[in-house]
Amino acid sequence: MSTSSSKWLYICELFESLLLCSKVYHLCVLVDLQMILALGPLKFSADWEYENFGFHNNLLPLYLCLCVVCSWLKASALTDGMTALQSLKDGETLISNGGNFELGFFSPGRSKGRYLGIWYKNIPVRTVVWVANRRNPIKDSSGLLVVNNTGSLVLSNGSSSVVWSTSSARMAQDPLLQLLDLGNLVIRDIRDNNADNYLWQSFDYPSDTLLPGMKLGWDLRTRLNRRITSWRSSDDPAPGELSSGVELDAYPQLMMYRGTQKFFRGGPWNGLRFSGAPELKKNPVFEFNFVSNKEEVYYVYQLLNKSVITRLVLNETAMTRQRYVWVETDMSWKLYSSVPRDYCDTYGLCGANGMCVISDSPVCQCLEGFKPKFGRNWNFMDWSQGCIPEEPLDCSRKHDFIRISGMKLPDTTHTWVNGSMNLRKCKEACLKNCSCMAYSNSDISGRGNGCVLWFGDLIDIRQFFDGGQDLYIRVPSSKQANRSWVVIAVVVVPIASICVLLLLICFLLRRRMKGNDKNEEQGGPSAVAEREDLGLPLLDLATVAQATGDFSVDNQLGEGGFGPVYKGVLMDGQNIAVKRLSKGSGQGLNEFKNEVKLIAKLQHRNLVRLLACCIEEDEKILIYEYMCNGSLDSVIFDQSRGSLLDWSQRFSIICGIARGLLYLHQDSRLRIIHRDLKASNVLLDDALNPKISDFGMARPFGGDQSQGNTRRIVGTYGYMAPEYALYGLFSVKSDVFSFGILLLEIVSGKKNTGFDNPQNHCNLIGYVWQLWREGRPLELIGPPLDDVLVQHEVMRCTHVGLLCIQQNPDDRPNMSTVVLMLNGESALPQPKEPGFLIDVIQSEACLLSITNASHSVNDITITTMEGR
Repeated sequence: MSTSSSKWLYICELFESLLLCSKVYHLCVLVDLQMILALGPLKFSADWEYENFGFHNNLLPLYLCLCVVCSWLKASALTDGMTALQSLKDGETLISNGGNFELGFFSPGRSKGRYLGIWYKNIPVRTVVWVANRRNPIKDSSGLLVVNNTGSLVLSNGSSSVVWSTSSARMAQDPLLQLLDLGNLVIRDIRDNNADNYLWQSFDYPSDTLLPGMKLGWDLRTRLNRRITSWRSSDDPAPGELSSGVELDAYPQLMMYRGTQKFFRGGPWNGLRFSGAPELKKNPVFEFNFVSNKEEVYYVYQLLNKSVITRLVLNETAMTRQRYVWVETDMSWKLYSSVPRDYCDTYGLCGANGMCVISDSPVCQCLEGFKPKFGRNWNFMDWSQGCIPEEPLDCSRKHDFIRISGMKLPDTTHTWVNGSMNLRKCKEACLKNCSCMAYSNSDISGRGNGCVLWFGDLIDIRQFFDGGQDLYIRVPSSKQANRSWVVIAVVVVPIASICVLLLLICFLLRRRMKGNDKNEEQGGPSAVAEREDLGLPLLDLATVAQATGDFSVDNQLGEGGFGPVYKGVLMDGQNIAVKRLSKGSGQGLNEFKNEVKLIAKLQHRNLVRLLACCIEEDEKILIYEYMCNGSLDSVIFDQSRGSLLDWSQRFSIICGIARGLLYLHQDSRLRIIHRDLKASNVLLDDALNPKISDFGMARPFGGDQSQGNTRRIVGTYGYMAPEYALYGLFSVKSDVFSFGILLLEIVSGKKNTGFDNPQNHCNLIGYVWQLWREGRPLELIGPPLDDVLVQHEVMRCTHVGLLCIQQNPDDRPNMSTVVLMLNGESALPQPKEPGFLIDVIQSEACLLSITNASHSVNDITITTMEGR
């Protein structure tokens, strides 16, 4: 409240107190001023009015004017605050001085209860950022907020029962309640010259939202713990299960709880950001800081661009902490970031001494020097018991440390910190204590090293590709020595092998130079010209022919759109898969080189590994690692083999394919769109781990590019997204569509097209969509399942599959979201109608099959179809 408005308020109250001494004042009690203003002049009886009140008729209009002016001044003075003994009724509001926020009564969603809260004033979508009486709604519109003589807020209902109140350690002589333009509701003493010396403030008691300038953490002087807690639902602002705050350990860390259980850990502050938040970097929107001293420990962020409206909110429905930014052009809140971000953010997922790597399959692995506590459980992806040292730490023996980079630091519940100790002394301190298991820097900002030691088990560790920091794990010296030899072997052996291989290549090139020259004279393609830098070993044709029994039909594993695939055995006994491009195939030299260059640079456990290639005479041959279980389609579409594949194996295959595709779209050096993802292009190793193969149609993108168009449509009937099949528009979302089809095929064991269904659906999409709309998705896998957990996973996978095949590419999730949805528990959005364009393509394919019986709707790769 401004000083001038305070003076007017004082004048109005003085005037009213003088009127109390006059009988005329009772006229204002008997006559509602609002009625006077609404109905106009009233006709009073002279006998009743003047005789009883003794008031001169010439002064009555003046008195009424003074009443109106005084009421107007009072209303004006209460726009952003109110003083002692004033009240705020339901239907009235306080507006902050700059007009950003508003305080008043509201009913959330479908609730009929009334709550006192603060919301954004100028945003049409009412967004509440603070609620006073979260646990005690008022049942009607009788709510009344007053500031008492001591400076406390009291909220009562129609029966004068107190439903919410505040208290302060100090009493105010002249209290003032004021709503600040930051969204902070404060009480201060007008006689206190320090305007920031608050008796009470709503920022100290947040609801589910963290606003700029609001502290999240502790005031150690008063033991005040500022935490945010989710609403139970959009209709109920009562505190929900999800909460977030700063955990006071020797090394404070940011934590989210689900009830009393740790749910997500942002990690400790390392001088630059929270250890588990690599995305928290300098940006033009807001700046952030973490304060830790003897008086306070808290996190706070401030806006750099004052025109931006942003908030951090806990969402119990999605079980996430989300940052939103208001976009004026769209008139909506846009999601800026969200945690937990993926499966590895689940607290303690890999158990004690386990490390989570989201790109691996399975995602959990033991730290170096450790092994699973229960190997059988670990193999079945039950990582809860964690890992134990391979060799018990004997304090009488020498120990050393292994450095692991890019780490989210372990839970800091059992730690010791020294902010001035350098890393060398930190290592010495850890060695002196037999129970010290690891150490690291507590500050990596450059202001100082700092030292933090961990004692006992290391909990909740994950590795980031971009971010994290070094963590030093204690191991016996023998382990470190062995590791050193391994490092030497890893470095020296490949270099020696490359040198030998280069000598061999030079020898072969010299040996065939005459033949190549002769070939060029005849006008044929030059083998040397074709042998550009493909980044792979080159095998001669004779070696490949010998390995495959001269490409014997008995060794043929199958045949794709570009030629047959054979099983081979090299001279050293290594099994290989040989893909021999047929001379009449649609894949020419460019596609061949494209596949070689792309897959040679890709390193992921869910992508097939290319070992070598052969470019000789007219042959174009790729040599892959051999997958003993063949392609995925040979398993899931085969009745006998498919019945041996239980649900846990199917789910593991789905997750593995999703992680491989996520690597192509997001984590590889180049963003890669596969364009031909299908069951026959997924291979299974001896442990049924899926590996994506066949990159002949893949398209790499650099930088932020994520989509393109082409007049040459390539792909496979049954898996192509509508926008790609019709218009040649391809993107990461067209791969997502193909993944959705593949996911539904794995769940159901049925092909998308041509499957036999009693309801005569032309494809799997229509069948699944009907089951979903009728609430019968479990029928997709045959007989009902007894296992509730399996039923839940089947339902969730079907749900995710339908989200992936939605007609509009913008509605489909990206693969990072898909991985999170498959492994998460949060609610999923309802899918919109899927892309049924495959019906059109299938009809054309059926017409084509009448004239050419060799075409197959679901198996043949398209290489010449033009965009319409």
